[in-house]
Amino acid sequence: MAEQIIKLGIPAGSLQDATISLFKKAGLNIANTERNYVPDIEDEEISAIMLRAQEMSRYVADGVLDAGITGYDWIKENDSEVVEVSELRYSKSTSRPARWVLAVPIDSNISKLEDFEGKIIATELVTVTRNYFADKGISVKVEFSWGATEAKAGLVDGIVELTETGRSLKANNLRILDTVITSTTRLIANKDAWKDKFKRKKIEDISILLNAAIDARDKVGLKMNIKKSDLQKVLDILPAEKSPTMSNLADSDYIAMEVIIEGKVERNLVPALKRAGASGIITYPLNKVIH
Repeated sequence: MAEQIIKLGIPAGSLQDATISLFKKAGLNIANTERNYVPDIEDEEISAIMLRAQEMSRYVADGVLDAGITGYDWIKENDSEVVEVSELRYSKSTSRPARWVLAVPIDSNISKLEDFEGKIIATELVTVTRNYFADKGISVKVEFSWGATEAKAGLVDGIVELTETGRSLKANNLRILDTVITSTTRLIANKDAWKDKFKRKKIEDISILLNAAIDARDKVGLKMNIKKSDLQKVLDILPAEKSPTMSNLADSDYIAMEVIIEGKVERNLVPALKRAGASGIITYPLNKVIH
């Protein structure tokens, strides 16, 4: 058992599966998460605890946890004084930031923010929503929603709801009037823990590994053999910003090349490389990319 340990909060709920998958790619496997709020993690210096993202920042700010993963939205909602160690560009289904949007029924006569004066809005993000309207000088009543906020759109004048794509809102015959706050996932730390030499290094290590796994998510490695006479043709095809690694082969007429590319360009690039004379082309997934 390690002499020093950090207490790390892992988000339960909608972010849970994406977080566990990210940790696995970073080399930090988390096990026994089924109905277990104290899962096992493959690092004896980390004690993992599963909590809802909505309450994570409060526990980190209070020192119950040394660090945790939550959304920027919940840090603001809880008004938590924490250290934001790094932004983690992932969410439950996409890599895009999530948005809390102000929406009304598609047939509502509300068309601009001023129309909400004196109206009622339901949301789970009460404090942020109140501050949003207060900043605009519009007086509204904000009610806490215990979930299924979209279904309450016909009971109140408007809702503030979380969305990544907007498809669910459209499916429920809602139209978006404005974005209240944009949120991404954050690794946060307790201020006192951040001052501790061991804990800060450990939290920074976690940040490096998680961001490396995120950076590797949309990239692939590419290996190939190239006849020296075809080298310039191949270099002309590769993305201009890429600097490949090259080494000599036993056959002095050939060289081996290796490069990291965006996964989305692979399907078009590989056939072009083959036509340019490359052979022995191999593509492979990446676990981590550290800049």
